[in-house]
Amino acid sequence: MPKQADITAPLPIASLSWPARYGVALLAVAAAIALWLILPWMHKDPFAIHVLAVVICARFLGFGPAVFCTALSVLIIDYVSFRPHLSLAHSAEDIARLTIFVGISLLAASLARQKSRAQVLVDQTHQKMASIVESSDDAIYSTQLDGTITSWNRGAEELYGYSADDVLGKPISMLVPADRAHEMRSSSECLERGDRVASHLTERVRKDGSCVTIQLSLSPLRDRRGLVVGVSAIARDVTAQQRAEEVLRRNEKLASAGRLAAAIAHEINNPLEAVTNLLYLARHDPARADRHLQMAEREILRIADIAQLTLGFVRDASGAVLLHIAPILEDVLRLHSTRLSAKGIAVKTEFSPHDEIRGFPTELRQLFSNLIVNAIEAMPQGGRLRLHVANIAERIQSRRPGVRISVADTGAGIRREHRNRIFEPFFTTRKDSGTGLGLWLSESVVHKHRGWIRFRSHTGPQPSGTVFMVFLPQGAPPAAVQPAGQPSLSESPLATDLNRN
Repeated sequence: MPKQADITAPLPIASLSWPARYGVALLAVAAAIALWLILPWMHKDPFAIHVLAVVICARFLGFGPAVFCTALSVLIIDYVSFRPHLSLAHSAEDIARLTIFVGISLLAASLARQKSRAQVLVDQTHQKMASIVESSDDAIYSTQLDGTITSWNRGAEELYGYSADDVLGKPISMLVPADRAHEMRSSSECLERGDRVASHLTERVRKDGSCVTIQLSLSPLRDRRGLVVGVSAIARDVTAQQRAEEVLRRNEKLASAGRLAAAIAHEINNPLEAVTNLLYLARHDPARADRHLQMAEREILRIADIAQLTLGFVRDASGAVLLHIAPILEDVLRLHSTRLSAKGIAVKTEFSPHDEIRGFPTELRQLFSNLIVNAIEAMPQGGRLRLHVANIAERIQSRRPGVRISVADTGAGIRREHRNRIFEPFFTTRKDSGTGLGLWLSESVVHKHRGWIRFRSHTGPQPSGTVFMVFLPQGAPPAAVQPAGQPSLSESPLATDLNRN
């Protein structure tokens, strides 16, 4: 660890040994005497040149040598200016002049020492900050307003592959891909106005020509007058993070595929068993064979309907499409109808006719399936499941129009100590069957559609269940961004209507 300077010492010269420091103070007094002898116009006021010597000693040598310089100056002035020499028999005016000189010298020495300490403290702070910046794993660099790179730390060297000598004095545009030039212009306009550019995902080009995804934040640099003179940038490589998140998504998709396969197998098993029985009856009861075959045909159509429904869950759209929320929710309910019936869960739906948005149907099916499955798991002994879809405008910020989907159950609720973690990956309260990725993936789907998701839950002696509320804006193309804000769950009619039904 580097040694830190002592803030009681004014400057590095003060790190000399004390004989050297006091020797330099003696030389300062000698220089003052020489100047006093050489410049005749100073003979009338010998105090001025000696005050200067005292200030120089305090500034560069420390308080002790400055006091030593003051004492020597008093003796010299007494000897060369007053009669008799080195005597206490002086006039009141001479004593007053000496007293004022000593006072001014000590005051100047004290002020000079304080300034020196402050300067050393500032230098130490700058050195510490520079050390922090240089040792940071994040890429930290600065540019002038015209984009010329002026500083470049070790993290930037590792991230982009350029050494400081390679980029200092070069334009920052050398790191920006051609298709991101508009983004750079927009950021420059914002920074010139004095506004900072919030942290965002973007891409930059390494020295080897490869692209890297980074989390970038930009801030204006100001001079002492408050004018913007440059830009400070902090960049972090998030490629590994994105890969890890993609692995988590794939794991959840595999787990979802397993749950879906189990649900489909359960749904298909009943009609298959019915078809087998009907074919047996048709073979052994020719008189009513037509009727049995018609019933078997209906069961086969039911199997085909389940297969078609399954394709809707696994078929991925290449882009966002216009879709209605209600049919997607109905498909999900049909898929889980057997479990709902087996547990004796009553389902109530309230769908708005104006529920069209632009989104990805496959991902929305996964989102609603996760919420409904969680509601079913929360009600092992039966209960009520309510789905409410309403066309609303947000009550915050831009008042975007959109669709609010509420999924409410009358289960045991979410325990208070778990509520801050339910959207974390791998966090689950169902250790035997849960992966802990469902709600995490659901939140990412909602954010991709520029929406938000919130919940409210009641626990206690008489729990009243949990309400999940999702807002999806209308007409906005999905983008993987964090929503600007989230309103209170009190907007949902289910939040206060659960116990009345």
